[in-house]
Amino acid sequence: MKKNVIKVIQPKGEKFNQRRQFLKLSGLALVGTGFLMACSNDDNISTPPDGDVFDLGAGDLGVLNYAFALEQLEADFYTKVVNGSYWAGANPIEKQLLLDLYNHEVNHRDFFSAAISVEVGSNTAAKLPTLEFDFGSINFNDRTQVLATAKVLEDTGVSAYNGAGRLLTNPDYLVIAGKIVSVEARHASAIRSIINPNSADFAGDDVVTVDTGLDLAFDPSVVIANVTATGFIVTPFTANNLP
Repeated sequence: MKKNVIKVIQPKGEKFNQRRQFLKLSGLALVGTGFLMACSNDDNISTPPDGDVFDLGAGDLGVLNYAFALEQLEADFYTKVVNGSYWAGANPIEKQLLLDLYNHEVNHRDFFSAAISVEVGSNTAAKLPTLEFDFGSINFNDRTQVLATAKVLEDTGVSAYNGAGRLLTNPDYLVIAGKIVSVEARHASAIRSIINPNSADFAGDDVVTVDTGLDLAFDPSVVIANVTATGFIVTPFTANNLP
């Protein structure tokens, strides 16, 4: 049986220079920064015995692995979006927006991959592996389904970063998490505006609390449970050391 292969689009040009561009914009070049050379805390490293389900770990490493899992999910989703017929035939504004989101999420995923590799050093078993996803329930040729799923994923990403920020002890990690969540919030607003133009949905009451005027924030256990319930994540993992 012939296996279906998803072709990954690799946009060309300076604007889409993937991880290098992201690191340049964030001011966090891989060489000569304190961020990626931050001290690793061995107590935070959880190496599962052979055959066991991977656990994200504790402390800063646990949060980094957690963010890496979510960014892998979003990157995989948008990779399939930009290879679907909806994107290919979308109007220029929507097409450019989704291409930007694709590049952003790939950059985020690759950044966390590099940061975690430095954090764990030779203990590569402590790094979350590449996850497998199943988006078989999504018709990537259907605009409504694609945008509805994007809305859920972007809203989830914002609440996840907001909830995990308090768990970070390294201030450099907190800075980059703050930068990334600001980008995720822009993603969420843009998707909401496409779905319902000329409305206030970009900052709807379902994601911005009326009493505080702040975005929602959820603990990792809540976010992971919600994401797992979608059935999108095939590779099992646990977060026993995160709230």
